[in-house]
Parts: sequence; C-alpha cells; structure tokens
Amino acid sequence: MKESRPGWPALKDGPPAAGFDAVNSPGLIKSAELSGRTVVQKTTAGTVGALAVADAPLVLCASFVVAGATGRLLRAEGRRPVTFVVTGEEGRADEDLACAEYIGRLIDGDAVEAAPFLRRPRASRAAADLADGVRLGYRGVHRDDVELCLEVDQFSFAMVARLEKSLWCYGPPGSATAGDWPWPFGVDVNQWADSRVASAPRSRS
Repeated sequence: MKESRPGWPALKDGPPAAGFDAVNSPGLIKSAELSGRTVVQKTTAGTVGALAVADAPLVLCASFVVAGATGRLLRAEGRRPVTFVVTGEEGRADEDLACAEYIGRLIDGDAVEAAPFLRRPRASRAAADLADGVRLGYRGVHRDDVELCLEVDQFSFAMVARLEKSLWCYGPPGSATAGDWPWPFGVDVNQWADSRVASAPRSRS
C-alpha cells in the first residue's frame, strides 16, 4: 500500500522501521502535519478488536481524547445495548477499562468528573512500561505519551470505523468513503494506551 500511495504517511507500533514514516507515539508525531491527510496505521490490536465486532451496526474507536464526542454520538443515536470491547492485556488493561467506564457514564448522561478515571491509566502497567522505555532510551516512545493519551476531549469528533475495500478505515461521522481517495481518514492495514474500542472481553453492555 505504501508503494502504491507514496503520499500517505505510514506509522506503526514500536520502534521506527524501514517503510514507515512515524511510530504510534503521540509525543513523537504531535509536530507532524497530518491535517487532511490519509494515514496508514499498522497496530498490534486495533484491527483485531474491530474485526471482533465487524458485524455491529456501528463501530467506534474510542479513547479519552474523543470520549465526550463518543458519548454524545451514542446517546444521540439511542444505541442500546452498547458493548465495549477492550484490546489491552487480553481485555484486562486498566487504562482501557477506565476509558470504557468513563464513556459509559457519559452515554448515560451523567455529569461525571474525569479525574478519577484518569488516575487508573496513569498508574497502569502500560504507563509503567512506557516510562521504562523512556528511561532506557527505547526508540518509539516519548516522555509525554501517557499525558497526551489522557487529554480528555482534545478532539470534538467521534471516530467511526468501517470496512472499506477490505481495509479498516477510521474518521469522523460523515467522512468520505474509500471510493473517494484521498480523504482525511486513518487506514488500518493490520489490524497504547489508546483505549481503542477493540478485542474480546466486554466490559459493559
């Protein structure tokens, strides 16, 4: 795909690698100019989780940075039941569970304070692993990654996921489809602390 679409920046989990322009580290890519561009993203869990719910009428990829918009969309749509599929640590990742529980409260229309839900990701194993990676000088991580992942409502749109031409594509509601390349979407070709909606145990229905 990268060869056929050289103008599309590609990023991946882990350390930098040939053929990729960036890594899935908010701290390392925050200065990149990606507005209006299609990004090809290779992740280790996101697509696996999305495929687990591929038959659902609506699939959203969610994290704290889009939590408010996600909750508003689901509340407005009147979607019930809502199933959260957690990818991290085989469905046990505390950062993902905390995000799912927070969004669940938002869907219910509760006036909820985010701070208690953010304490758990900051104390999670994933956050500790990222801190260790920074301390040891690993490539592909940045000291600001955890806090950037926890910037509640940094973005005002929900991330709708849908399968287009055998690719999982993500973008705001009403974005263009795969037939309209290029478009401001993320394209996940393989499938942290992203808290993306995605892989087995359901935390809430």
